[in-house]
Amino acid sequence: MVVGPQVQRDVWQGMSDAFNSECPAREVLDHITSRWGMLILTALGGGPQRFSELHARIGGISEKMLSQTLRTLVRDGLISRTVEPTTPPRVSYELTELGHGLTESLHRFLEWIRQHTVEVVTAQRHHDRQTR
Repeated sequence: MVVGPQVQRDVWQGMSDAFNSECPAREVLDHITSRWGMLILTALGGGPQRFSELHARIGGISEKMLSQTLRTLVRDGLISRTVEPTTPPRVSYELTELGHGLTESLHRFLEWIRQHTVEVVTAQRHHDRQTR
């Protein structure tokens, strides 16, 4: 017999189909795989960071996009936001347990990109020359 959280997991299991545009999994997929979401999550893999540290680490992200994406990822339960009662308040962000589980996969994905970027760029250039 299945009880408690397992029941909820089983009910949602059938609804976690990112191929279905109406499925909540699609929204989760969008948040995680967005350019900024993925970079923020992997940047936090090294431990807690303040907003300014994340902004400096992730080249090209505006403060507005960083703020919006952090709010989204906090809402999704992937990162936590901690405010220390100082003047001015010191705010830091870090991965939750859920976020740590996810970033293991993201690190492997980014490592694949690092290892194969040259091959992909070469294929793009070859394709572009062939289609001219």
